[in-house]
Amino acid sequence: MPETLIVSNRGQITLPAAMRKHLGIVPGGAVIIDERNGELTVKPAAVLEIEPYSDEQITRWDAEDALSAGERQRILARLQAK
Repeated sequence: MPETLIVSNRGQITLPAAMRKHLGIVPGGAVIIDERNGELTVKPAAVLEIEPYSDEQITRWDAEDALSAGERQRILARLQAK
């Protein structure tokens, strides 16, 4: 349903409460705004925290996850039997 919104002198708009509720947009929540062919779309965004891993952590995990030669052979034999 189209809504007519007023742009403030700071370039801000207020999304109607019913629209925010329907879309699950909460105070402090993120939205994505996109312009295509002269039209704007606004949709809720998911924000995920990203933790960077060091090269040392990745090397340690690779070593911890390494298969022994015997384990590798058992897995390959099981896969080939299917």
